Amino acid sequence: MTGCGCDIEARDAEQRRTLAIVLGINAFMFVAELITGLLAESTGLIADSLDMLADASVYAISFAAVGSSARLKARAALASGVVQMALAGLVMVDVVRRWVWGSEPISSLMMGVGVVALIANSICLALILRHRDGGVHMRASVIFSTNDVIANVGVVIAGGLVWLSGSRYPDLVIGVIIAAVVLRGGLRIVAEARAEHRVLHPA
Repeated sequence: MTGCGCDIEARDAEQRRTLAIVLGINAFMFVAELITGLLAESTGLIADSLDMLADASVYAISFAAVGSSARLKARAALASGVVQMALAGLVMVDVVRRWVWGSEPISSLMMGVGVVALIANSICLALILRHRDGGVHMRASVIFSTNDVIANVGVVIAGGLVWLSGSRYPDLVIGVIIAAVVLRGGLRIVAEARAEHRVLHPA
């Protein structure tokens, strides 16, 4: 029936379903990558696991924002960006710690888990892309999912370089790169959320 809001309700339900799936995938991969990263002494895997945690937080916030007003969606996106930026800082702390105290990353674990994470995040990105026009909170999810795929490729490459060179430095470098990618994504979505806020509340 025209004007019943059925289309909006169906769209919101589909967004919630998609966000619930990607939230579950990221939460599982966060635990798996964190444990493996600690065992493998890999900054890259630990950084990627924290990126997974950040994205799980983003998806949870976006899930809560589905069906809300544009104002609340903008606030949800802003919160998501701040979470990303904070976790980028934690990654840098781990990089510095391992740079100073040393580490011996296990390349086979880096590459194996990196490939699994890449597959998981590619699935998440494909699902989220269907809703990229669903509001600023969904655009935030697209940005973070894209960052994840980039980070996963970096971890796999770094694992290969660790294996070839026998050096821990490729692992540390990819940790810094992932932190930079996460920080850039966080800054980008914060800027978008603020722009949305200005549109909704012009001076």
